[in-house]
Amino acid sequence: MLKSFYNENLIEAGLDEAGRGCLAGPVMASAVILPKNYSHSFLNDSKQLTKKQRESLRKDIENDALAWAVAEVSNEDIDKINILKASFKAMHLAVDKLNILPEHLLIDGNRFINYPSIPHTCIVKGDSKFLSIAAASVLAKTYRDDLMEDLALKFPMYGWENNAGYPTPKHRAAIKEYGTTSFHRLTFRML
Repeated sequence: MLKSFYNENLIEAGLDEAGRGCLAGPVMASAVILPKNYSHSFLNDSKQLTKKQRESLRKDIENDALAWAVAEVSNEDIDKINILKASFKAMHLAVDKLNILPEHLLIDGNRFINYPSIPHTCIVKGDSKFLSIAAASVLAKTYRDDLMEDLALKFPMYGWENNAGYPTPKHRAAIKEYGTTSFHRLTFRML
């Protein structure tokens, strides 16, 4: 059972990212503030859910959340600053876009760059422990998947509609045959 809060007395935002291990596309992050004592019958880490479940949850989260935001950092920026810093930058941008100022941030993972004036707690596998982080994981993943499906229409040979830019055998074979696109992360090992 996922927890609805870390600190009951603070406005908490859960943060997570999607697309960190991809060869192409941006890294996306989401910040979600849920009502206290929120519950959902199947909200969980997005990796544990089917595409249909994630799409259904996305609507529920957007309707139920007190505030939510999604932000992205481009593959060009990833190449300039590295994927870890880009992930943190995307999380910061998502917090910037919230229409409610959180008092505490719950971060999925074991590291984070401090957001100005808001304390945070890093939680390893937080997307399978806290509802707000799980909700952020669902939004980041669904928004990124939608973007990669749109890009797949322009670049069908890479299979992004199925692999979302991750390094599958098909994606690597297409890079070998067709080269990279302007959406590939050139600092990543492609083959």
